[in-house]
Amino acid sequence: MSNIITHPISPVYNQNSSILILGSFPSIKSRETMFFYGHPQNRFWQVLAAIFEHSSNLSQASIKTKKSFLLQNHIALWDVIASCNVCGSSDSSINNVKANNISVILNSCNIKQIFVNGRTAAQQYKKLLLPYVNRAAIYLPSTSSANAAWSLPQLIDAWSQIKSFTI
Repeated sequence: MSNIITHPISPVYNQNSSILILGSFPSIKSRETMFFYGHPQNRFWQVLAAIFEHSSNLSQASIKTKKSFLLQNHIALWDVIASCNVCGSSDSSINNVKANNISVILNSCNIKQIFVNGRTAAQQYKKLLLPYVNRAAIYLPSTSSANAAWSLPQLIDAWSQIKSFTI
């Protein structure tokens, strides 16, 4: 049995954030880099760069650049889970879950829509957060490289709906 791991990364948001994207829990690589979607094979940053027509490689960008990109595009970013047991970076191993208090974001921004990145985030959101915040989240397919069923163009197409909520 692994020890409980506490989420080490602060949420990204400001008063202009209009959408909230929630992942499940940071991977080992993200915890090492101390920022969201830190694994170079995760397609999160590629997907957002394509949707918002950002010319440079966000995957390789600094944390400061990534935060700036998110805020310029009215995106708040965090995870559903505040602490849990997890084996490596495997979402399927997650248990003993405690939720993040997303009301800190919802109370300081005009969030038009909440999105969840992947099945685990969707399941944990529905179980842990929906009863408290009473706001449905839209499921988006996981940007993880483990989600091999979805190609990058398919992910970009599925995720493109977020843009309409950021205008």
